[in-house]
Amino acid sequence: MTDHTSLVAASVAAYLLAALSAVTGFGGGVLLLPVFTALFGLRVAVPVLTLAQLVSNGARTAFNRHHLDRVVIRNFALGVVPTALVFGLLFAKAPAEPLQRLLGAFLVAMVIWRHVRTRPAVPSARSFVTIGAVSGAGSALLGSVGPLTALFFLAYGLVKDAYIGTEAAGAVILHATKVAAYGAGDLLTPRVLTLGAFLAPATMLGAWTGKRLVQRISDTTFRWLVEVGLVVSGALLLAGR
Repeated sequence: MTDHTSLVAASVAAYLLAALSAVTGFGGGVLLLPVFTALFGLRVAVPVLTLAQLVSNGARTAFNRHHLDRVVIRNFALGVVPTALVFGLLFAKAPAEPLQRLLGAFLVAMVIWRHVRTRPAVPSARSFVTIGAVSGAGSALLGSVGPLTALFFLAYGLVKDAYIGTEAAGAVILHATKVAAYGAGDLLTPRVLTLGAFLAPATMLGAWTGKRLVQRISDTTFRWLVEVGLVVSGALLLAGR
């Protein structure tokens, strides 16, 4: 696949998956990562996805800036910054094949988790230090753990604009830290920066479009389709494809 074809395919995927995730509430980053990995390889896919998510979440934070829970954001940042730095540097230096297999296992495990999860206890504001620490480590190595961490923001009681803005602000801190780590690890190559800049608007436009789509399939049907895709992608990554 030529670079030009890869760019077009990645842009279309970024737009469509961002739009669909906006309709269903499912994490577009997790869906995009296997696509980007197939197109560019894991070492390029993760930093490119990070740049796109940084821009997208920055916009969501700005749109909801009057509804942010700053205590939660501060505590989340205390946990997320050190682990995102450490594990971001680890990602830059670790061999790609084991990380690809780890990503495959993560995708399959996430589908299983979605079916066996129980509603967590209501977290305290202080517990977001730990939540941030785990999120930083997982996201730096696997690209996106949004569907897992979002559950805790919701369980805390954040709703509507407060949830959207606060979760996005935490994600901005997370992804900005990852960008710094990937930069220190020499992963922010000109190709990565170009791809990130090109795909970020497609992701934002997809999210904007998703809010205005007339839903043509049920949430249940779409979520099952997504889960089948995650399992297939995870199995291929585990097999080293």
